[in-house]
Amino acid sequence: MALRIGIAGYGQMGRMIRQKALAGGHEVPVIVDPDSTSEEVTAEDVASISAPVDVIIDFTAPHEVINNIERYGELKIPAVIGTTGWYEQMNRVAAIVDKSGIGLIWSSNFSLGVNLFFQLVKSAGRLMNRFPHYDAAIHECHHRHKADSPSGTAKTIGDIILTALDRKRLTVSELREGRIDKDALHISSTRCGSVPGFHRVIFDSDVDTIVLEHTARNREGFAEGALAAADWICGRKGMFSIDDMMESIIGGVFDR
Repeated sequence: MALRIGIAGYGQMGRMIRQKALAGGHEVPVIVDPDSTSEEVTAEDVASISAPVDVIIDFTAPHEVINNIERYGELKIPAVIGTTGWYEQMNRVAAIVDKSGIGLIWSSNFSLGVNLFFQLVKSAGRLMNRFPHYDAAIHECHHRHKADSPSGTAKTIGDIILTALDRKRLTVSELREGRIDKDALHISSTRCGSVPGFHRVIFDSDVDTIVLEHTARNREGFAEGALAAADWICGRKGMFSIDDMMESIIGGVFDR
């Protein structure tokens, strides 16, 4: 189904989403960005949105996204939120969504491959819970312009492992002097060049090492996933994570 898609945040992700949307037969009548000089931008902030859209995809900034979501609620626009760094305000966003009656889907990473990776990590964590001689760690690498560290995706992976592994109780993203606590899950980060991103989960024992890794070759996978989420959220009401969308696609296959 062809959609009228709005884009908030016209950086590299926003431009890729527009390109993929137009190639897929969608319209992009609204592009919002206060800092971009592109002629394709139609408004400086979401308060200025006037053209009708069926859904909006938001890749902006943590300090902007809550006000943006309030505006989407006022305009009754379903929203795909790819912006990270706002999750401590999840209850506030849920209240906005409930009051406005819109549909909203959020994720730290909309790549379908990454979300399959999440499912694999979840299954591996449950399995490793029965093998206490394996320790666990996470490493991620992204381009040097990335603002947050560790990445939102790495934090999500950390939450998955903490839920699955009884022996891990907290995440640590910076090593203190001395040894890391036995019940701590270390998340390490590297920022370098123009790397689109990779995430690695390590299970290590005295005798061997098991590694699960996802590597993004470019941003196309993220854009395609965001567009799939835009199609999925249209016609739905309430607040959803991408786990809900993935469950509707793959069912309980990883729980078998």
